Amino acid sequence: MKAMPADNPAVTTPPRLQVLALFEGMKGTLALIAAASLELIGPGPLRRLIDSLISKFNLDPASGPLHALLSAINPAAVNFAAAILVLYGVLRLAEAWGLWRGKAWASWLGCVGTAAYLPLDLYGLYYHRGWQAWVVLGLNLLVVWVLAKDIRRRRGRRSIAADAEAG
Repeated sequence: MKAMPADNPAVTTPPRLQVLALFEGMKGTLALIAAASLELIGPGPLRRLIDSLISKFNLDPASGPLHALLSAINPAAVNFAAAILVLYGVLRLAEAWGLWRGKAWASWLGCVGTAAYLPLDLYGLYYHRGWQAWVVLGLNLLVVWVLAKDIRRRRGRRSIAADAEAG
């Protein structure tokens, strides 16, 4: 069976996919650094940090979101958060590698994964109408658009290759 042009290493990866690969690689690396930091720091210093924030801002130590966060911090929760960050980081690094190499599966992974954030982005935009929410929504829409365009381009190539083999 012949290799499809979309996964052929001789076909150069478009620069827009390389930019996305660098972006995803950066996100994956930061997630792994955060996971390692959580494991190294542990729950004690995190609890002290939140206690100091409660004191600094004169918040009620018996209620509120920081109190809820404080009561949720324990060794198991820190380990769970670190494990989720490792999983996220590895997934983003795999996507970055695939995008850099021009793999079709990486475009699908990135498109579906980023599209999954769009409802959360809209929710955030509805409740927090700041420029940051608009920037996040715009970036995620741009990523989905670029990757969907790449998927469509690959499908066009595949149908042309199939027509050439049939003809």
